[in-house]
Amino acid sequence: MLTTILIVSVVIITIVLILSVVTTSKAYQFKHTIDPSPLEKDTNIEQEESK
Repeated sequence: MLTTILIVSVVIITIVLILSVVTTSKAYQFKHTIDPSPLEKDTNIEQEESK
């Protein structure tokens, strides 16, 4: 009985550890993008208008 509980526990811990590593790996591979600030948009528009 005790060995069964131990085996099931180890299997669950292994699955959780693998899922954590996979999720963290995918998170580091994600490329984040940043929207330009409204101030940058305004200066770009003013520069284009002055040309």
